[in-house]
Amino acid sequence: MFVSENLTVNEKGRLAIGGVDTVELAENYGTPLYVMDEQMIRKNLRRFHESMQKFYDGKGLVCYASKAFSCMEMCRIVASEGDGLDVVSIGELYTALKAGFPVEKIGFHGNNKTDEELKFAVENNVGHIIVDNISELNRLEIIAADLNKKPDILFRIKPGIDAHTHNFVKTGQIDSKFGFALETGEAFTAVKEAINCKNLNLTGLHCHIGSQIFDISPFEEAARVMLAFIAKIRNELGYEIKGLNLGGGFGIKYLNSDDPQPFENYLEKVSKVINEECERLNISRPFIYIEPGRSVAAPAGITLYTVGARKEIPDIRTYISVDGGMADSPRYILYQSQYEAIVANKASQKRSERVTIAGKCCESGDLIGENMPLQHAETGDIIAVCATGAYNYSMSSNYNRLQKPAVVFVNNGEARIAVKRETLDDIIRNDV
Repeated sequence: MFVSENLTVNEKGRLAIGGVDTVELAENYGTPLYVMDEQMIRKNLRRFHESMQKFYDGKGLVCYASKAFSCMEMCRIVASEGDGLDVVSIGELYTALKAGFPVEKIGFHGNNKTDEELKFAVENNVGHIIVDNISELNRLEIIAADLNKKPDILFRIKPGIDAHTHNFVKTGQIDSKFGFALETGEAFTAVKEAINCKNLNLTGLHCHIGSQIFDISPFEEAARVMLAFIAKIRNELGYEIKGLNLGGGFGIKYLNSDDPQPFENYLEKVSKVINEECERLNISRPFIYIEPGRSVAAPAGITLYTVGARKEIPDIRTYISVDGGMADSPRYILYQSQYEAIVANKASQKRSERVTIAGKCCESGDLIGENMPLQHAETGDIIAVCATGAYNYSMSSNYNRLQKPAVVFVNNGEARIAVKRETLDDIIRNDV
């Protein structure tokens, strides 16, 4: 009935998430409101973790991509599951450290890390730094020498794979701002330079081909390309690459029409390719990292809104305006991303109309979605937008000086605040 299995209709005919009535959540915590289901987060992490144990003999690490959704409570949950963490800024790294995350399980990403960020990462002994370009390599060598440290590094490689996804979330092809290109010889030259760095330890390679990918074949091809490069490094430079990070990008279900592969299928099929290629190339199987983000957080989250105005334009469309919008749900205006929505207090009723859900920001493109099937919605109703646990909170803003919503975690029928709602004083806190 719903895109996420943690959503149900309770005895009052209302939508529930993780056993908690969403209408009561709206009443108790206000709207807009992000709601995250802790048990689904843990379940998704365990599916990846158990697959790594099964298909890679435990010789791998699941690293949650915190850019999808980051707060201290999320970091604590990931740590408690024994997984690693992928961070992409000093802010995400600081959040993880403040949450007590094991620093040795943190990988630090980013295509344009500042000296401040690199120094902070080295000082705090992050597990490894994923180097994106030669400039970063050279700066990191100097920073590590000044600090008398020798951090482990991985190189981010563009494997030249078209992942058949939105242009803005393709990352593995040659025309990408991320990483070193294989086709031009740039990556091989960089490896040679890294091997000669006295203060850096090249331990692995990294690739990421894109996001929201339903097809397994691009992941298989990326593994082949990366293993061939590892073999080339071994054969021509006599240097063994011990780790391979194959990134994330596993597709999830936003609409009932979406048909993503089970996460386990990705890992099983790619593991077969890795075993076959390592045997064919006569190389040792590297330690495998993966970086699921959206696939962990998105299905676990919903966003709750209160309906304000209803505008019916005959023979054109009906607008349902809510008390949030692009400031807390930016993916539609960025990618025209589609969602399923439900009138939470009428969840047992059939969806009887198609509407455009509009936000309150002063932009014509500020929409949650167009032509969305919905129960008849009126002023005061509560609308739940599903599968919003990834990127909405992360990319939220104070556009129009709106306050960022609170984040509530639910767990087996109980709710708790994880991130407080911003106050008006928070809005002007840094004004002078």
